Amino acid sequence: MSKWFFINLAVFIFALWKMSTGHLGVHILFGGFGLLFILYNWTRHAVFSTIRSNISRKRKIKYAKLSKKVLPIHKWTGTTALILILFHIFFVIHYFGFQVTNVKMVSGLLAVITLSLVVITGWMRFIKTTYKRRMIHLTLGFCLFTFVLLHLIF
Repeated sequence: MSKWFFINLAVFIFALWKMSTGHLGVHILFGGFGLLFILYNWTRHAVFSTIRSNISRKRKIKYAKLSKKVLPIHKWTGTTALILILFHIFFVIHYFGFQVTNVKMVSGLLAVITLSLVVITGWMRFIKTTYKRRMIHLTLGFCLFTFVLLHLIF
């Protein structure tokens, strides 16, 4: 298995721990479900990393077939994640207001901007896949993962 499976699992467990230790408001629920969809899509990267690793051909074919089955819903889970995160933002701003000096809000803002770009490039790849679009989509995915992690930590 790819190291990304374990990294995703660690982030998921960390998010569950953070959610369980604080006040569980509606804004936290929307953010948690949005994160779940983001991690689900990001796990596809882990599958592709596993396929490119040094494993048996039989396992590579098994993972490739699994990934091919999931591909049609990949763009929809990303779009759903964006919608859930927009609800998260609405409730956070409603309850707390927008504070530019708050590190959590700034990291969240960077994450939602990046998520929007990831969704846009994902839909662009659906229309026409090119190497440049794939690399932009993947790079934005790494940036999104970083911003989400920062948002969780602070």
